[in-house]
Formats: sequence, C-alpha cells, structure tokens
Amino acid sequence: MDYVSALLPPAVMAVFFIGVIRVIVKTQGGANKAKEDAAVDAALARAEGARQPSAHPEA
Repeated sequence: MDYVSALLPPAVMAVFFIGVIRVIVKTQGGANKAKEDAAVDAALARAEGARQPSAHPEA
C-alpha cells in the first residue's frame, strides 16, 4: 500500500496539470481574441510611449 500513497500525489498533480493545459489551449482564439489582442496592443503602446525620451531635453 505504500506504493499507492507514493504515486497518488504525482498522479493528482499530473491530472491538474493536464486540465490547466487544456483550459489554456481552449481559451486561445475564439470570439474574444480580437478584444484581447487590442488590449495587449494598447498596453504595449502605452509602455512604449512612457519609455520614449521627451523631445525637449532639460538644460
């Protein structure tokens, strides 16, 4: 019976891991893909704009 208790935690973790991967794969694309892509593009544009040096150097 020791082998059952030794194998149970890795088996449970493997089942949860497979479930997480399936959820990630299923949620890629779909109806919300354009909205998610637009949100990421907007965030990247804001970050890029904040990173740009100002046009007027301080003296």
